[in-house]
Amino acid sequence: MTAKQADDSATPAPRGRGLRALLVLIFVLAGGIAAWSWLTLSWSYADGERAGVLQKFSHKGWICKTDEGELAMYIVAGVAPQIWNFTVRDPGVVKQMNSYVGRHVQLHYTEHRGLPSTCFGDTRYFVDKVVPVEGGDTAN
Repeated sequence: MTAKQADDSATPAPRGRGLRALLVLIFVLAGGIAAWSWLTLSWSYADGERAGVLQKFSHKGWICKTDEGELAMYIVAGVAPQIWNFTVRDPGVVKQMNSYVGRHVQLHYTEHRGLPSTCFGDTRYFVDKVVPVEGGDTAN
């Protein structure tokens, strides 16, 4: 056996092993992100109701288009309202929201903390129900 043959047989093929390890790492990370996304979207931190004037509702985003809205909550007449931003994921609720802009509404929402991306919405508040409030079409 020559010295050259001994050097060739002693050198393992790390390229195949390294590539395999990198692929496994990528799949584990992708699976972890998918599992975290599913968990944060299916489990809610809180839920509740808010009422006010539906001031703005739009479909926006550069890559991930989401439906975002603003609710103006008037605590006392004559005082500037508190603005509450929210996201809507249900197409049926989106349709209702578009017809209620400028009206007094009551919204039911769930809060989802720890979302890994803004592709799910610009806020952590997701509205799943909207009800118009009778006699509350104006904000005084």
